[in-house]
Amino acid sequence: MQRNETTISNGKPRDSVSLEGVDYIEFYVGNPKQAAHFYQTMLNMAPIGYAGLETGLRNKASYILALGDIYFMFTGSLVPDDSIAWQVNLHGDFVRDIAFTVGDAEKAFNTAIERGAQAVLEPTLVEDDQGRLIKATIASCGDLVHSFIQRSSHRSIFPGYKPIAAITGANASGLTAIDHVAISAQPGTLGRWVDFYQKVFGFHESHREVVETSSTGMNSKVVQNESGSIRIPIVEPLPAKCKSQIDEYLEFYRGPGPQHVALQSNSIIETTEKLQANGLEFLYTPGAYYDTLLDRVGPLDENLDDLRQANILADRDEWGYLMQIFSKHAQSRPTFFLEVIQRKGARGFGSGNIKALFEAVEREQAIRGNL
Repeated sequence: MQRNETTISNGKPRDSVSLEGVDYIEFYVGNPKQAAHFYQTMLNMAPIGYAGLETGLRNKASYILALGDIYFMFTGSLVPDDSIAWQVNLHGDFVRDIAFTVGDAEKAFNTAIERGAQAVLEPTLVEDDQGRLIKATIASCGDLVHSFIQRSSHRSIFPGYKPIAAITGANASGLTAIDHVAISAQPGTLGRWVDFYQKVFGFHESHREVVETSSTGMNSKVVQNESGSIRIPIVEPLPAKCKSQIDEYLEFYRGPGPQHVALQSNSIIETTEKLQANGLEFLYTPGAYYDTLLDRVGPLDENLDDLRQANILADRDEWGYLMQIFSKHAQSRPTFFLEVIQRKGARGFGSGNIKALFEAVEREQAIRGNL
């Protein structure tokens, strides 16, 4: 494998859009009730809100799940010919909206439009007896959009949704927050989308990497806001003799879009064991990977045999180390999966694990006949 990885620090970036973090992630799905049940079961997320026929909507239904600082929304059409139904038919279940919390949605929206973004929804007040928020939305890569959410109350309040249950009890899976969302881009467009996030949001490029294995390759850059509360790796395939995981994504997704969501854990070994017990399947890591792991990354607080048993990868950068594991695809189309990550100071994304990840994915691609 040939790899060229660079960590970039350009000083204090301009970020006048003032994004505080990821507010929620909305999925467009074929059956929101069943999709919500899958994530509730697999990740131990709690249902907190519902909107549909019973709340006065006639064309769609939507469920909201929460876990720690993670909020997922699953929305599906009740009619065959609207934009939601059309997009799900094209992409399968997919991430439609990575919404950002802001202090002033109108200012964020106007700034983004002035910088060249395309408007999807102008600032709109949404309120009921639970609370109120202001929402505005712009277009991004492919059919991905970003909403600006200005809240007057807690993040668990979603006006227009009927509360289902309070968020109570212990966090059974140990997942705490959204670490990053990765986007797969078409060949030759990586620079375009990096420029988009830099220009529109004032993000800066924090990492870049070129990876080539004997079969496939990719070019990758990471953009993020000043605080690091929002991180978006963007990847494009390189010309290769075989079809990479990114090529496979683009083929079955029918275009560019979010490929995976990474969720933080404070105890990745325990989290992985719990998620496996729930039925979530993870990629297999060959035992030889662990034979030289400590030589490569140095001493770890965790027991090596525990990492081996759970198929967890580890990597180190100048700030510390991280551990990560990747699920198999969460749906029939090979277009979306989950990552679990625990950071112990590290700011990177597991550059030293790219070869192991690519080889694991290539084994799955071969089974599907897509390598």
